[in-house]
Amino acid sequence: MKNIYQILQRPIVTEKSNIAKELNNQVSFIVSLTSNRKQIKEAVETIFKVKVEDVRTHIVRGKIKKVGRSIGKRQNVKKAIVTLKDGYKIDFLGGS
Repeated sequence: MKNIYQILQRPIVTEKSNIAKELNNQVSFIVSLTSNRKQIKEAVETIFKVKVEDVRTHIVRGKIKKVGRSIGKRQNVKKAIVTLKDGYKIDFLGGS
């Protein structure tokens, strides 16, 4: 079993994720490719001391990029959208 700090790699802080946080009480994370929904739920509840209602995941395939004559591919990334129960929130930027 992985360490909970290896499961959650970083939060996704974009305009779209901020709107989802305000309207639906959802937060987004980049997570480990091998983690499952149960592990993600346990990691979020342990680290942030909140209650999780739902976890949705999807894998974003890496884009193919050209640099000069060589062709490369970016890494695949797994995203998790975590819905928090009413009354709980996570604030990444430290504001009120």
